[in-house]
Order: sequence, then structure tokens, then C-alpha cells
Amino acid sequence: MNSAKPSNAALIRRSSGTALHRQLFMVLRDEIARGVYAGAGALPKEEDLCERFDVSRITVRRALADLAALGLVERRHGRGTFITGGPPRVRPTPSLSFLDSLREVASETEVSVVSAERVAPPSDMAALMQLAADEPALHVFRVRTAGGVPIMYTEAWVPGEVGKRITTAAMRKRPLYELMQDLGAVFGRVVQEITAQAATPDAAEHLQVEMGTPLIKLVRLIHDRDARPVQHLTSLLPPDRSRILMDIPGDKINTLDAGHIVHDTQIDARR
Repeated sequence: MNSAKPSNAALIRRSSGTALHRQLFMVLRDEIARGVYAGAGALPKEEDLCERFDVSRITVRRALADLAALGLVERRHGRGTFITGGPPRVRPTPSLSFLDSLREVASETEVSVVSAERVAPPSDMAALMQLAADEPALHVFRVRTAGGVPIMYTEAWVPGEVGKRITTAAMRKRPLYELMQDLGAVFGRVVQEITAQAATPDAAEHLQVEMGTPLIKLVRLIHDRDARPVQHLTSLLPPDRSRILMDIPGDKINTLDAGHIVHDTQIDARR
């Protein structure tokens, strides 16, 4: 049982530009996900939430209505607001290799191909993929869902003969990495970057989230055994539906395998 207790401090800001009920909704959603109310199985009474956050009852009710709309709580007339489902799931320890993790994602989700075409990438992408000017590559947008809920929106670039021979029909039936392997691609080095991004209108539509929602952004540049880029993949994931697990061996802790935080030193100059 999670023994964490909610803070009595006000956690919402009246000058943030975000409606008070949406701020309260986000705070309560996070506390539900962390198991803060798992012991009681119910949220505090409306009047207690009003006092804790120094907001009106209508603000509390709108926040609770938003939680109920997501299926996170159930409001019972005259009794209160109750958490739906069981306690938070225990997060598993990562134990899969890179290719095994791709297989697991493919086996546990369904994919839909939003678009697929062969076009010349923008100049920055062409440079990353080591492509000549105006050299076309396969450009694919896909959505992966689990139980009908979208969990990942991806954009992929695949150059050369491999990309040329992959069809939209094939991608609807099998994972992209398998199709690439069948066509002779042998994966080698993978460079991975994890950042965050606010949901654009396109991403918000396909992930069924509000525009501007913070998303996990995972970018992978996959090379073959000859160090040539064979796929550039950008994945956008809602953090309340997905997470990224890493297991770093002790002998890799002082290498780039353990990751490296890169700071943008130009950020102050842009303000």
C-alpha cells in the first residue's frame, strides 16, 4: 500500500494561464496514478478539496467530471468519488534486448498506417540519413493502439532499396523492422534521444489528447553493421499511457550506453 499523503500546500497557480479546474484535474490525476488514494479507494470530499486547493466547489466538480470522463473515477450520488480499477500496477524491470523490445511492442499493440510515401526528406533529415540532395526515402506515419487506446504516434524515414520495396499493405500486417530485416537490413548501432514535446494538432488528433499536452519524444537513428543509417524513427507517447525503461549493466555505467545529458547552452540567448 502506498502511504504517501497529499500535501496541504496549494498546488495550482492562478496566474498560469491554465483554467483552475484543469490544474486541479492534472494534480488529482497524478496523485491517482501514484497511488496516493489507493488505501481509501476514494478521493477526499468536495469540501476538503475546496479547502486544500482554495478553490470553489464548481471548480472541484468540473475537475472531478473530467476525471470521470477519462474513467479514472466514479462519482456516486450522496457517497463521494471513488477510484476505478485496482491499485497502481507494479512497474516491471526491463529485461529485453533492443530487438526483443520491438517484438514485444508489435505483439501487444495494433498498428494503423496514417500515410506512406516516397519523398525527398528535408535538408536536416537528409543530412542525418546521409542522403544526397533530392534522394527519396520512404516516409511513414503510423499509430499504435492497445485495447483501442492510442499509445504511440510514429514518424519513420527508411532510405535506399529497402525503403523502396516496402509497401503500405505490408506495413499493415507486419512491423516495419521485420520488413526491413526480410529485405536484407542488418541492424547495428542505435543512437537514441529522449526529450519532450507539446502535442501538435496532428499528434493530438491521432493520440486523442488535448493540443499542447506534454508528450514523451523518443528519437532513434538506427545504423546497419557498416555504420550507414537505415532508419530514423520519431515516436510520440503520452506519459500517462507509456514509459521508457532502461537497464544499464555495471560495466557500461561510465560509457555512453548509460546515456548522456546534453544541455542547450543557447536557451538564454533565445529569450
